[in-house]
Amino acid sequence: MIRLSSINRQILKLAVPAIFNNITVPLLGLSDTAITGHLGSDVYLAAMAVGATIFNVIFMLCGFLRMGTTGLAARANGASDHLMARNVLSKALSISLLISVIVLLFRKYISSLLISLIGATPVISAVAAEYFGIVVWSVPAQLAVMAISGWFIGRQNTVTPMIVSVGVNVVNILASVTLVFGVGLGFKGVAFGTLTANWVGLIAMLVFLQLEKKKIENIIQPDRKRKEITSVQNGKAETEKSKIKWTTFFKVNTNLFFRSACIMGVSLAMTAYGAKIGEVTLAANSVMLQFFLFFSYFMDGFAFAGEALVGNTSGAHDLKGLKKTVANLIKWGCFLSAFFAIVYLTAGNDIVALLSDSENVRQEIKTMHVWLVVLPVVTVWAFIFDGVFIGLARTGPLLVVTLIGAVFFFGVAELGLNFSEYAQNSILWLAFEIYLLLRGVLLALEYLILQRKSLIL
Repeated sequence: MIRLSSINRQILKLAVPAIFNNITVPLLGLSDTAITGHLGSDVYLAAMAVGATIFNVIFMLCGFLRMGTTGLAARANGASDHLMARNVLSKALSISLLISVIVLLFRKYISSLLISLIGATPVISAVAAEYFGIVVWSVPAQLAVMAISGWFIGRQNTVTPMIVSVGVNVVNILASVTLVFGVGLGFKGVAFGTLTANWVGLIAMLVFLQLEKKKIENIIQPDRKRKEITSVQNGKAETEKSKIKWTTFFKVNTNLFFRSACIMGVSLAMTAYGAKIGEVTLAANSVMLQFFLFFSYFMDGFAFAGEALVGNTSGAHDLKGLKKTVANLIKWGCFLSAFFAIVYLTAGNDIVALLSDSENVRQEIKTMHVWLVVLPVVTVWAFIFDGVFIGLARTGPLLVVTLIGAVFFFGVAELGLNFSEYAQNSILWLAFEIYLLLRGVLLALEYLILQRKSLIL
């Protein structure tokens, strides 16, 4: 029987629910696709795909609400400063509300701009705009859930976000089926089902949040009274020390916003470059990216664990605990990357056969098989050290290394278009994987430098 150390048990306690949550997220899209696919027209499927792309852009750019909140809340939790933890959540929810108001006020302009950029036909664009016009009213709920989920993860609780996410999927399926086939709303029923599910998700998250606040209120009250007494004695507001500055909050999250924009740019470019090379390449790359996506579901779970545990040890000024956490995260990363590399090496062609019936696509991927095998090994470091630096609330290096990696990616990808069609896709994947490798390696070097200069805390 394998005996796990205390730190490894903590890592798995946080990572496993997060992994399960990540795997269930695509079910929301799959359920909507399955329901829409039975409405009798391909226009609805295409329109939903366009609408989903628009929302993916919005929520990816707003990912800082989850990540930034996790890092800052974890540090506050490590310092046992529950008042600051509440202040972090308050600021995150304020920003989510502000963004929601902006999106709702300018929803028609956002819809028109992004739909035109996607370049759908007039019929598909009109239906997609209708879908967006309904689902956009769930943006306040989704952004608030992102912020609260980040706060829970920062407090080393990944179970609550998982429960809410699974619940949203279940409600979405039930509501959409009822509204589409029971009430007879057709395609609008899918949109209203998603809208309903997201608001139910927020209500559930607020219930969990209230229960959590009650649990820590007995800790906060004595702490607040102590600070108030100290404030009177010192003649100054000591409680202000438990409030995170807006400048700090914006600095952390602005870096994460632009980092997300860079990552989104590279992701969209992978599709765009594949389309330039040819239809078969575009289709093959879409299948190959599923291998990356599946690996990311697992590694994101360990990245979340890293954010929470590194932030906690950093806030507690526990240098030994921080080093031990990072070392064990690296071990888990090495194990998982080796496991997935072996699976992709031995069963890659079988997995491709499940994902595509096209012989041309299968043959294209077979020639690119080596990139699938090395993918987990070269990308694992980006996931691990993203989690470390988010936990440290040092988001500046995250932005810098992502910019460096993105510049390299676009430079090599553009250069690759000058080669033969046979070589173009290999060069594109070389650019993509080195972009990911650079992010991880440069962050690892930055971590070592901070550690050597005793600046890690």
